[in-house]
Amino acid sequence: MSGYVYFTDEQKQRANAVDLEDFLCQQGEKLLKSGREKRLASDHSVTVRGNQWYDHASEKGGCAIDFVQMFYGKSFPDAVTMLLNGEQGQAYRSSEPRRPEPPKPFILPEAHTDMRRVYAYLTKTRSIDRSVVSVFAKAKMIYEDAKYHNAVFVGFDQDGVARHAHKRGTYTQGEPFKGNVDGCDPRYSFHHNGQSDTVYVFEAPIDLLSFLSLYPQGWQRHSYVALCGVAEHALLQLLEENPQVKKIGLCLDNDKAGLKARERLTGILAEKGYGEAFSLLPRQKDWNEDIRTQKTAFTQMPATGQAMQMA
Repeated sequence: MSGYVYFTDEQKQRANAVDLEDFLCQQGEKLLKSGREKRLASDHSVTVRGNQWYDHASEKGGCAIDFVQMFYGKSFPDAVTMLLNGEQGQAYRSSEPRRPEPPKPFILPEAHTDMRRVYAYLTKTRSIDRSVVSVFAKAKMIYEDAKYHNAVFVGFDQDGVARHAHKRGTYTQGEPFKGNVDGCDPRYSFHHNGQSDTVYVFEAPIDLLSFLSLYPQGWQRHSYVALCGVAEHALLQLLEENPQVKKIGLCLDNDKAGLKARERLTGILAEKGYGEAFSLLPRQKDWNEDIRTQKTAFTQMPATGQAMQMA
């Protein structure tokens, strides 16, 4: 679009009220369920809900118009026109006005009588070492919820009080459910405090467990934290509680969002005086893909007596 374009306040309001989930689906974008929000398949750091969006990597967000400007590289007039579908008027349904929601108290999901389904999902479907899962299960940091049989990954504060829980669906058909329990404190996501001077940082609990399965020797000496996303809050809390930690291994996903988050976290850590941050990249997209790829390669090897070399 060229030249000066005038939009009335009513047009701009309608454009900014467009439901982004509906709009993106009509643009052919794939969205993944993430709790109450939807996450862009092409960039996992961006979530949308109604007419609002948020980029967890850059910690920026807004409404429909500036989303189209950012995501599609459009000027303000072009963004408004795109949202209003040119001269055809309102082609996308508007989101319902959002009422302020009172904060919900944090309550752990009710536990199932056993965790057979979660053990099977983590050890068979995800190829995680059973002994690693057992350590966290005995500490009540992993369990199976009673209602949906999700795997629940619990984060405790320094007093042993549960403050955070991340749920992951165990069904193998379709896109699995994943999301945090309402009322979580982001400073206390799934983590392990060790005694060494090193912490390893992951996006998801399953990646953390996969890494321990790949490199099990003496793992309990070190510290580990799953951010359950890419925000830095849980890492900074762990560093505050463990002053002996000086070396920080960023083990985030090997994709666009993970690489962008590495750069941002490195800057935050440098500002706080942590100069010994280093990156460990999985060979595939993430550490669980690495361990599943390795298992597949091992099971398909001819019986020549050769040992499978660890990554």
